[in-house]
Amino acid sequence: MSTPPSSNLPDATQVDRPDFAPELLAEVVALPALPGVYRYFDAEGGVLYVGKARNLKKRVSSYFQKNHGATRIGHMVSRIVRMETTVVRSEAEALLLENNLIKTLNPKFNILFRDDKSYPYLKLTAISSPKDADGRGPSPQQYPRVAYYRGAVDKKHHYFGPYPSAWAVKDTILLLQKVFRLRTCEDTVFHNRTRPCLLFQIKRCTGPCVGEISAERYAQDTANAERFLRGQGQEILTELESRMLAHAERLEFEQAAEVRNQIRAISRVLHQQTMEVDADKDADILAVKVHGGKACVNLAMVRGGRHLGDRAYFPSHVDSAVDLASLEADGPVRARSVEALVLEAFVAQHYIDVAPPPLLLVSHAVDKALVLALSEQAGLRIQAVHNPREQRRIWLEMAQKNADLQLARLLAEEGSQQARTRALAEALDLPQADLDQLHIECFDISHTGGEFTQASCVVFRQHRMQSADYKRYNIEGITPGDDYAAMRQVLTRRYSRIAEARRESGGETEPSARMPDLVLVDGGKGQVSMARAVFEELGLDLGLIVGVEKGEGRKVGLEELVFADGREKVYLGSDSAALMLVAQIRDEAHRFAITGMRAKRDKVRVGSSKLEEIPGVGPKKRASLLRRFGGVRGVASASAEDLATVDGISRALAEEIYRALH
Repeated sequence: MSTPPSSNLPDATQVDRPDFAPELLAEVVALPALPGVYRYFDAEGGVLYVGKARNLKKRVSSYFQKNHGATRIGHMVSRIVRMETTVVRSEAEALLLENNLIKTLNPKFNILFRDDKSYPYLKLTAISSPKDADGRGPSPQQYPRVAYYRGAVDKKHHYFGPYPSAWAVKDTILLLQKVFRLRTCEDTVFHNRTRPCLLFQIKRCTGPCVGEISAERYAQDTANAERFLRGQGQEILTELESRMLAHAERLEFEQAAEVRNQIRAISRVLHQQTMEVDADKDADILAVKVHGGKACVNLAMVRGGRHLGDRAYFPSHVDSAVDLASLEADGPVRARSVEALVLEAFVAQHYIDVAPPPLLLVSHAVDKALVLALSEQAGLRIQAVHNPREQRRIWLEMAQKNADLQLARLLAEEGSQQARTRALAEALDLPQADLDQLHIECFDISHTGGEFTQASCVVFRQHRMQSADYKRYNIEGITPGDDYAAMRQVLTRRYSRIAEARRESGGETEPSARMPDLVLVDGGKGQVSMARAVFEELGLDLGLIVGVEKGEGRKVGLEELVFADGREKVYLGSDSAALMLVAQIRDEAHRFAITGMRAKRDKVRVGSSKLEEIPGVGPKKRASLLRRFGGVRGVASASAEDLATVDGISRALAEEIYRALH
């Protein structure tokens, strides 16, 4: 129906669209004119879109007032069957809630930045009271340790970062070893040293484990290292120069020479690695590039005046989200570029989990309300600078160049990957109507001498590996080392539910009943025959099964494909794009299986590391425990009374061991 031009807010007649359920339209009409967040859902319960609004009634009604035709907006709106809204107190609160929901719900039409691994940090352990009961030598709790760390932080320790990569953390640790000679060894190693290690010999550690440095002097080095990481290198140099002169005046030339060497090391680092930062100690530099329907945001980090490196992010749903943003935009905001929308989405989603620095240098202007919301959330004043000058401009140009290069690389790789997908579909006569949805699953088995057997299933779709859909299966109840039985078990577990759903639905109409277009198994005739038997029992199509048989000498590029439906073996050729894709998927399945198997094995074997971390349990006592109870599992299952029966294990220590292992 037509909308009266004089009306600002829609009434019941203005959203009376016959192609939507009356309940949904009534819900739209009843919305308040308050700030909030809304979510649209499709018939399957999937989240289509998450949006924020200064005025929920006005914003949401704009979707239902007219027919959007065959546009992306129209496609999304036509699928809406349900809506949820949340009223908030301010637009800033709505913005934060919107992006929390985007990261949680993964809507299909929002610009979405996938969660990468958590950022790594540099960890400096805190000084604590000694826990050693036997009083043997220095206590590791008195000498902080510098280490690489990833995970939830413990407030009692000090963390620096985040860093863009593991390499950046390890490079900084090496720097701290050279300049301040802080220890990196585990507490158990420290506790059991009787003479200096190699790091002491090459002047990368001051040897606190064997009393080569006092706790007071080590604490001073630790404090200087913390200050250095916070960008106070020049202040440290000034203090060290004063110390050096004081030693020289007291004729303590050996100590003066040590301080001089430290001054040289710090000066060299500051000269080589510190950027011309002036007052900018901590900053993030954000540059965006959009081309060919793809986008890249390059994030460069400066912490303590040092450039730590950068990382590229590639969002999804860029085109759809831009169309929807243009519908929602009010007044002059309509002129916002695609780049600005992508950058705002990144800033809003990224800094939900990562503490922002006080300065953001951005290639495109971002909404002031977004910066204000981030400031309120972080509890500090954040400044977003667009079109910076002098040194800041150089930083931004570097980040922009990296964004251009990373996006060009992605487009080149995706073009190559799509060509591989098409080549495989042609070679194996797979569906080619929608190659983006070509679904391949690959299985592999891994074990160590028959123990810790694990099977992996990796998924290839949309021209890339879908790591979120990977699965590992613990294989039990088979003869150790029987790979055929392991393959039978994993295929049965993977596809029995799908087969049951197909029987109940009478076909593949239900999502739960859809089979992949190709099932790869790493192996030749034996593994394929086992897969064939499973599929026959489940009533599934044998034509889906393909085995990847290693060629002569197990050389890469000589693999042959073995079929379960009776077709002759096929050799695609060492330079075949199709074989390259098969090898890529097969190798990923092997990698995923072997890392899972090693993790399972280490969980049992390296369980002894918990034993090593217990104060008072040295190598001899640990060996006695393992010998008495037959391994870590035996020690863990023993009671405190049983542990106390071992020579050298007191009742108090037995209870400490029991608590640590449980």
